[in-house]
This record gives sequence, C-alpha cells and structure tokens, in this order.
Amino acid sequence: MSSRKVHADQAHIDTPLVRELVAVQFPQWAALPLEPVDSGGLANAIYRLGSDLCVRLPLRPSITDPVRREQAKLAALAPLLPVAIPAVEAIGSPTDAFPGEWSVHRWLTGRHRSPDALADPRGLATDLAAFVDAFRRIDLPDRPPAYPGERRTRAPMVEMDSSTRKAIGELDGLIDTGAALASWEESLAAPYDGREVWVHSDLTPGNLLVSVEDRLTAVLDFETCGVGDPACDLFPVWHLLPVNLRDEFRAALDVDDATWLRGRGRVLSQALIVWSHQKDTNPAMTNCARHVIGEALAVPR
Repeated sequence: MSSRKVHADQAHIDTPLVRELVAVQFPQWAALPLEPVDSGGLANAIYRLGSDLCVRLPLRPSITDPVRREQAKLAALAPLLPVAIPAVEAIGSPTDAFPGEWSVHRWLTGRHRSPDALADPRGLATDLAAFVDAFRRIDLPDRPPAYPGERRTRAPMVEMDSSTRKAIGELDGLIDTGAALASWEESLAAPYDGREVWVHSDLTPGNLLVSVEDRLTAVLDFETCGVGDPACDLFPVWHLLPVNLRDEFRAALDVDDATWLRGRGRVLSQALIVWSHQKDTNPAMTNCARHVIGEALAVPR
C-alpha cells in the first residue's frame, strides 16, 4: 500500500520501503509488525510499528527537512504541557530510496473525534482551554522559521489575504462567496497589538487524540508551533465545539473581540484554502473544511 497522493511532487512511500528503512537503520525493530495508518494529513505518511511505536516520513522530503527542529521543540515543550505530545525515539537518515530524514515516534493512544460524535463536549472544551492556556504560559525562546511551512498559520493575516481571496473565488457555487468575503474582510480589519505567545497553530481534529470519555489525551504535530498571534489557537471553536460552549471556552482564555475575529478569520482562511486545493483528492479534509466554513459563517445565535 502506497501513501495517498496529495502532492504532485511527493516521494514514493509504501510498506516495503518503510520496512527496509527500519530493518537497515534500526534492526532492533525489524521484526515488529508494520502497517500504514490513514492519518488524512498533508505532510507525513504514518506507519504503526509494533504496539508502541510509529514511523513518520515527510511526503516531500528535502534538505530543509523539519525532523530535527521538531524533535528539539518536542523535547523542550513536553514537561510544560498537561497532556502527552509526541516523543521522537530515533531519526532515520536519507537514502537513495528516500532522500530525507524520517523519524520513529512513541505511539500515543486515543482516537480522533468529529463534532457530531462527542459525548462530553464540555469536558473536551475544558481540556482544550487548559492546553491552550498552558501553551500560552510557556517562556522559551523561539527560533526564526527555517522554511515557509514552519510559519504557516502563524504568518501575519495580511500575508494570507491573496490566497484566501483566490480560494473564495475558486469555491464560487459551492459556498456563499459574498458572506465568506465579508467575514474575511471583517477579520482582516480586526486590530492586533502585536502581543505574541507560544501557539500550536494547528489544533484541528486530526491533531487531537481523545479518550473514550472524550477527554483530551494527546496533541500531535508540532512542526508549525512557535511564538505567534494568540488567535492561532482558537481553531477548536469552529472545528469541534458546539455553539453553547464557545462562550465558556472564550471566557476561560480571556479572549477579546479582536482576537476572536482574528481567530475566526484564520480558521476560515485555512478551511477555504484546504477545500479549494483538496476538493478533488481528499474527501475527508474537504468535509472537515466544509463544516468549518459553515460554522465560521453562521449567524451568531
């Protein structure tokens, strides 16, 4: 089984390749069962290795590979956060067959949840607010981004303007483009005093693991985390939380009106761009983006 084709220039990754990489570079794990995990992500192919490990390979490996930078961030952040985050057990070297670094992580337990399947949304909202609050309180130096993707959702909103407007135009007939443009422009005009805190910047359902009781157990994918606009970590509001809990989440984090508008704009922009880029290739991400856009454009009740 090969990894899903989500980029025209992505590396060829399949089970025999991953098995060979592990066997040659980490023979102590060569005998463990290996199976692909359909994570739905756009950056990495994931393979479960035995019961306690997983292999993570960038779909587009390059000389600016983020593996070691993310490993350093994970090690520094883990003691400061209230739930588990990935731990890198080993880093694999590039080969002729796979021209980039790759990593072996500790497997984290939990499941992904959709907003319509939550049995205890209030408990999850409480846990998410606690995680964001803990992240904001981190006092560690951040390094300048080494490659464009590392900044991503932390970029100034004005840098997202042209791509957001382009996505709105490409979705004409699929969304209310007038409402989307008006919402985006309102968020773009929201003031920002420049205050920066540590943000994960991609708290979407695919990066959140919860227990059977719907309590947060782990957060994944810290590649793009760093210092940025506090609005970057309001994504769960429109991705997961029901309307009746949004004010509680907002109050727990003391979110002012301008930050709320910027958060809505950031999540709307990401969803618009994802839908416009993935509508023909990734049904799961398209459905998620459609839900987010609907929630972001809904008239407040």
